[in-house]
Amino acid sequence: MLGVYIHIPFCASICNYCNFNRSLLDPDLKRRYVDALVTEIGRLEAGPSPVADTVFFGGGTPSLLTPHEVSRILEACRQRLTLTADAEVTLEANPETVSEALLSGYREAGVTRLSIGVQSFRDDELRLLSRRHGAARAQEAVAQARAAGFDNLSLDLMMWLPGQSPAAWLESVDAAIALTPEHLSLYMLEVYPNAPLRDAMVRAQSSQAPDDEVAEMYLTAMARLERAGLQQYEISNVARDGRQCRHNRKYWTDGDWLAFGCGAHGRRDGIRTRVVSGTDDFIARVAAGASTAAETRQQPTEERLGDALFTGLRLIEGVDVSAVGSRYGVDVWQRYGDALSPYLEEGLLVREGDRLRLPPHGMLLAHEVMAVFV
Repeated sequence: MLGVYIHIPFCASICNYCNFNRSLLDPDLKRRYVDALVTEIGRLEAGPSPVADTVFFGGGTPSLLTPHEVSRILEACRQRLTLTADAEVTLEANPETVSEALLSGYREAGVTRLSIGVQSFRDDELRLLSRRHGAARAQEAVAQARAAGFDNLSLDLMMWLPGQSPAAWLESVDAAIALTPEHLSLYMLEVYPNAPLRDAMVRAQSSQAPDDEVAEMYLTAMARLERAGLQQYEISNVARDGRQCRHNRKYWTDGDWLAFGCGAHGRRDGIRTRVVSGTDDFIARVAAGASTAAETRQQPTEERLGDALFTGLRLIEGVDVSAVGSRYGVDVWQRYGDALSPYLEEGLLVREGDRLRLPPHGMLLAHEVMAVFV
């Protein structure tokens, strides 16, 4: 079944490390953007309704939408798609933007899963990242989500911050565990060349931890989370039983998804699409009845094969190379066996019958291994 990704580009402020497609909130622009989204979704081709079982509001800061705006977008999806009765509908939220009343409104609108961008439970680290909330506000947002009825809650944490010690990182991990979320995403900070954070690091003469320390932070955190009942299922994600993110699994299991909103990327039947990145451009194209695609291209079989293997290795269970090979008419072992041999011999890759997977320590060098398929 399909997934649906909806990009909401607006933010109340711009974090100093962010490289996503986003812009400062303009209430009138947001209103026109939601109108355009509803119109664009309504233009899905006629015929039998495609079936979708996940919807993901990403950003930006989707929690700057009102419940009515979320409801309008979801209703547009229901008009053109068949959403399953148990559809997972995720909305990303920042702690400072929510209240119990707002979150209750999202529940009534049809949101079933909330992903809160906490990033850290240390106020000094949150200031470093120019986040607008503090640790106490993040904890309050979780309590408000529970009071609003959310029983599928994910938290984002960020590691490898400038000057961050293993002890400081684990303090945030333990604080997250104490809130008993159903899901956690643990990301390593990537400092982009044009990010204001990079300039701040130069001025402060700070740096990110060396590789061996990062490895300790990662592996220790995963061990603690497992003891707390949160099982790792992907390089950066852990969840309780039955609470893996169904939408994101589509990206890692060679699935298809539709994409709406500026800068959004989609894939369906081997065709990749990328929506224009500018908010005004997106709105103008919808108003003119023009295509919002900046790029539409048929993926070559070789590229689809590589993507399926590359993304499948992100999962703890790995990837069934025989099944993928059959799907694309390729003998994977014959095609990539020589290039994979060094990683198998070094124990950075494990072969178990038809399945290929990364062991825990291999996750730390995942991109090096995955580069074989690019």
